Amino acid sequence: MSGSTKAMAYVTCAVLVLITAYTVALGSSGWLWFGWIVLGIATIGMAAADSADSTAVPRRPRAGGPGSAPR
Repeated sequence: MSGSTKAMAYVTCAVLVLITAYTVALGSSGWLWFGWIVLGIATIGMAAADSADSTAVPRRPRAGGPGSAPR
């Protein structure tokens, strides 16, 4: 997991704690929970994209690339 994905996961967890504290102290707000769900989905998407990048199979260099000799 890259640094930016970890940071977003930490922010998502911190926002969850803050929204829960707000809900306990002042009452529930549907928009806050909706916003947290959107943030959570974005975090999951970042983590999925990050893991897809790390599992990608490297491609072979094309013939005629910078490392090939002229014919």
